[in-house]
Amino acid sequence: MANYKKITKIVIPILIVLFLLAVFLFWPINTDGTLIKPNEKLAEGKAAFLAQKDTSTSVKKPNIIILLADDLGKYDISLYGGKAAPTPQIDSLAASGVTFTDGYVSASICSPSRAGLLTGRYQERFGHEYQPGDRYPKNNLEYYAFKYLINTNNWRLNAKINYPNEASIATQGLPQSEITFADLAKKEGYSTAIIGKWHLGHNKGFFPLDRGFDYHYGFYQAFSLYTPEDDNPDIINHHHKDFTDKMIWGNGRVGIGQIRRDTTIIHDKAYLTETFADEAEAFIDKNKNKPFLLYVPFNAPHTPFQVRKKYYDRFPNVKDENKRVYYAMISALDDAIGRIRAKVKKEGLEDNTLIIFASDNGGADYTFATTNAPLKGGKFSHFEGGINVPFALSWKGKIKPHTVYKMPVSSLDIFSTIASVTGSGLPKDRVYDGVDLIDVVNNNKEAHKDLYWRSGDAKAIRSGNWKLIVSGKTHETWLYDLAKDKSETTDLASKNPEKVKELQTALQNWEKGLIKPLWPNLTYYEFDFGKQKYFVDL
Repeated sequence: MANYKKITKIVIPILIVLFLLAVFLFWPINTDGTLIKPNEKLAEGKAAFLAQKDTSTSVKKPNIIILLADDLGKYDISLYGGKAAPTPQIDSLAASGVTFTDGYVSASICSPSRAGLLTGRYQERFGHEYQPGDRYPKNNLEYYAFKYLINTNNWRLNAKINYPNEASIATQGLPQSEITFADLAKKEGYSTAIIGKWHLGHNKGFFPLDRGFDYHYGFYQAFSLYTPEDDNPDIINHHHKDFTDKMIWGNGRVGIGQIRRDTTIIHDKAYLTETFADEAEAFIDKNKNKPFLLYVPFNAPHTPFQVRKKYYDRFPNVKDENKRVYYAMISALDDAIGRIRAKVKKEGLEDNTLIIFASDNGGADYTFATTNAPLKGGKFSHFEGGINVPFALSWKGKIKPHTVYKMPVSSLDIFSTIASVTGSGLPKDRVYDGVDLIDVVNNNKEAHKDLYWRSGDAKAIRSGNWKLIVSGKTHETWLYDLAKDKSETTDLASKNPEKVKELQTALQNWEKGLIKPLWPNLTYYEFDFGKQKYFVDL
């Protein structure tokens, strides 16, 4: 009996502690049910603008093709002197028109960058500052396990907040009051298509077919498998050790990662980069006798690393399996771009087709397949490796071949260029941040005096050759002279306090035209450059 009492005295407190711990761990995190609503004034302006009818009947409108790579570093390709992965088709595209030596994107990560690209406006103007979420921690167990038990490499979890609930998540995406370049083209009588990755919302009102596109083949998520993972001997699969890779392989063809033709789920095992080229060729063939806008956001060479053996076999001397698969994926992308251009030529459309090529951000150096060298940093960062990307434009008869434009341009310019060449013009009810690249290149004008970036506490401005980077979490600022130091190795902030103050003021003035992010960011990313720590909200 005495032993029983002793055991009881020990066991009961332990059970109570375990019970309380279980209650704490499984206690639901408070959620935020705020529904994101479109800006009513801008929504009205959008409706009025798109209701205007095309009145230009005598002018033959040009076709427009936008080819977007995913996580492709500038020096991963031979266009900029890269030796690892020859890209003759991309090189040929640029040689037939203009190569931009300082092409920038408006964000260093997928979704915000695409939001800027499709609208021609800094995405922070309408709150699309962070990646949309499709899931947040539901209880303390999920939160603390993610924060302390899972090896997240350089990803860090932000402080716990009231996360958006499912209804709120459903309203995340490119705000419905924004006008896309597909809206512009459709207004002018174009057939419009997106073939590839969307990543701008995956609920009603945010699908590609709701945003100006007549046709969609691709997926809604940030990623998808290039082909289902099975025992196909024609496919080389390479896995990474970071936690995002495990998530991608597990969810790649599930839910919003599934391949769809319009709204119908497609169970196709063909290699996705090649399928996107197939679909692009078919769309061109179907619409060759009328103006079309074709947006092809490839998912290559974004993870997961999968490639067909025929591309893998092009790199027998690359001993690093990780890099070999990566280079092979770039080679497959290059072939696909060549096929699309060949189709344009075959149909006799070269003289009347504007083709634009870019990447959504710099190379993902966390894969260890690329470093973006000689540029500093990579995807997520506001150093040059994250935002200075491959960028070229071709239009036979309109842009002189072998043109090299050496001043900064932005992916924001693509929208304004489309507005100009389609004759749609720009709406007057909102601020636009781009320029017409055809005019700028042909007249060798300066496209931008200043370019800006913001992702939470991480901010940057390029003004002329000066670039200021603000690391809000560490309360540091770094100043670089890009004319002399493109690799951003020498911080000149202490020697040029007046220039720092001038650029900080310019950043603050720009921020006055922005709004708060429409949804929270779950994570941030830590860059460690030795003595220099840098954190970016994602």
